[in-house]
Order: sequence, then structure tokens, then C-alpha cells
Amino acid sequence: MASHDIAQRFERAFVPLEQAVAAGRIPGGVMGVVDKDGRRFSRAIGHAQRVASERPMQQETWFDLASLTKVIFTTPRILALAEAGSIDLDAPLTTVLPDLRQYDADAWERQVTFRQCLGHQTPFPAVEPIYTYGRDPDLLRTFILQRQWRKLDAPVYSDINFILLGFAMERLSGTWIRGMDAGKGFAFATDPEQAAATEDCTWRHRVLSGEVHDDNCAALQGAGHAGLFGTAASVLAFAHGLLDGSGASADTIALMRTPLSDKRTHGWEHAHAGWSGGDRCSPATIGHTGFTGTGLWIDFDAGRAWTLLTNRIHPTRHFDSGISNLRRQVGDIMTGA
Repeated sequence: MASHDIAQRFERAFVPLEQAVAAGRIPGGVMGVVDKDGRRFSRAIGHAQRVASERPMQQETWFDLASLTKVIFTTPRILALAEAGSIDLDAPLTTVLPDLRQYDADAWERQVTFRQCLGHQTPFPAVEPIYTYGRDPDLLRTFILQRQWRKLDAPVYSDINFILLGFAMERLSGTWIRGMDAGKGFAFATDPEQAAATEDCTWRHRVLSGEVHDDNCAALQGAGHAGLFGTAASVLAFAHGLLDGSGASADTIALMRTPLSDKRTHGWEHAHAGWSGGDRCSPATIGHTGFTGTGLWIDFDAGRAWTLLTNRIHPTRHFDSGISNLRRQVGDIMTGA
């Protein structure tokens, strides 16, 4: 696709974000697109912070990527460990975490595999307020490993899957996640004045900026499901590495694209009816979203990826920002004829 065609598509797709900001539904955002050849366009709009002070959004603004951590940080590292032979994706987590539910040899949690966690094919509950059990990160890790978890009747998307994958990474490396290399262009915290503010947190009693919003990740002081910060440029660079094959091995990229269910691959979602990438994506599209208002989608057939980064939960999550419709609108324009 010619550069001017990508530019025109980008300009059209930016309009719904402009409208959302103008309507006051979202304080601000940065949108960007990159193709397999490295051609890139991005633009910022609105405010990085509105409460208690105001700062404009910049293309270089850092975002709390929330659950994009799962696909940009944790998934590639778990798949690399599997490729290196350090773990077996079809083996239970207990091969690395032998103390998982160690007081009950027959506990169902001890049968959960790495691959099931990557594809959210486990019966763990969707969400759990782990941070309400205390703020000692060592104790909380022990609590998560020893807790008798409520078992759902059918698999759902669950942060617990990636928290446990993060524990496995920590055990194998001998260091907590925040002591690991976040990756080029990424970090686990950043300058508050350079970041998009998130929520006026009710239990930390401040507007969060440059520190992780996710409650459980904050209490654990780093986790596999959230906590990564990056800019639109760093997110697009990561996506470009998957498009041109320079960012991961061919086997790892293939697994990221391999379905494990009607909605999910190893770590990612794949295109399906009603998903965040819109209705016009090719079947070769994978994507993921983050609670803070972030998202990344990669269409391997079109050789194109786009990201939409917003601070839609600033200053509160308890507000209908319309982010779901916005993501789908942008996706339909990015992938439409």
C-alpha cells in the first residue's frame, strides 16, 4: 500500500477519536499506524491530565498499557522460554511452581498448564480484588499460590492466568518482574509529568500518573498481567517487529497467531464477530486491549498494525467513555476497503 494511502486511511480513522475528545468522553489520546515496510503515522489530541492540573497530550506521552502487558511483555517471554526448552507449554505450572496449592495434591489448580493460561482456558475467576488482602508483595504471592480458588463452570478471560505466568517467570529468573528488562522503549514506571494520568485512586488517595493503575499489580509491586508503560512509538515498534519478523522468532509469532479457542490465541485475541478490532479485519488479525483505554491490533494479511492509546479512565473508571465503540470504529476504518 502506498504511503499516501496509509496516510489517508489514518486521517479518516483519527476522526472518531477527535469526536470522542470533543464530546468530553475521553480526555485525550494518541493514535498511530505502521506497516510492514516501517511507514508510520501518529497524532496526539486532547489532554494527558485534566485533574488536578492540566497537561496537553503529546505524541511522546507515556501510557499505562494495562493488559497490553500480557501481549507485549509476558507472552513473548513465556513463548521464548518454551522455545528454549525451559518450560513445556503443555506441562502444569507446578513444574516451575511446585508450591502451587501444595497442601492438596489433587487440587485442580495443580493441573493448569502454561498453554491454558496463555489462552485463558482455565476456570479461574475473571477478576479478584487481591489488593484488599494486604500490601505485602511477598505475602500476597504466597496467598495467590495457596488460595483455594473459586472454580468457574467455563473458562473466562482472567488476570489470574497471567499473574501465575508472571510468577513462573520470576521463579525461573530469580528476580521480580520489576527487576527485569521491560524491553526497548518500555518501562514499569515513568516520569509523572511525561505520562497520561489515569484514575484518582480511592485507596491510594491521589491521581495516578507514571505509576501503575491496576490495583493488584500495584499491591504485588509488579505482575505479569499489567504494569508496563510505553509510548505510541514503542508500541508501534513492537508491532512492526512482529510484522516483519525481526521482533521474535518465526515459531513464537506463529503461536501468537495460532487459535486456542474461538476468540483467543497464545496470549492474544484473534478476529471474531463483535471484537474490539471491528468487523472488517482479516482472519489473520490479532489484537488486545487494556483497561486504561489502550489497544493494539496487527493485521498480518494487510501488513499493517494500529494502536489507540487513551486515558479514558481519567479521572474515574466509573463513567461510560464509549471506548468499545470507539475502538471498533477505528478498526473498521483502518481495515475497510
